[in-house]
Amino acid sequence: MLVKRALLIAVLVPAAFGATFAHAAAPGGLRGVVTRSPITPVCIEGIPCSAPAANTPLVFSRRGISVRTRTDGVGRYRVTLAPGWWSVRTATVPHIGSGIEPHAVRVLAGRFRVVNLDIDTGIR
Repeated sequence: MLVKRALLIAVLVPAAFGATFAHAAAPGGLRGVVTRSPITPVCIEGIPCSAPAANTPLVFSRRGISVRTRTDGVGRYRVTLAPGWWSVRTATVPHIGSGIEPHAVRVLAGRFRVVNLDIDTGIR
């Protein structure tokens, strides 16, 4: 009986810790919509002041690693990343405007977060 109990403990304890450690290191990711705004010099009620950033290349960077993705035709994106804080930018440097907001995004282990991004066009 003692041998069976020791064997059971020897199997269950590493399995329990392995599952915990595997979950902590599991990749997660981000998804959302990227918009660009303003799209007109003056925003007028009833006329959109923003638009989807269709087919826009995005770069997520962390600790020397860069992961690239691209929005679809209506500005949606989805990217799998390791857990932690990542900087985000467009693949091309904007000539005007302040770029993309937020500049930094947090990825949680094992889940996809919705993070919508906005690109400042600089139109004023």
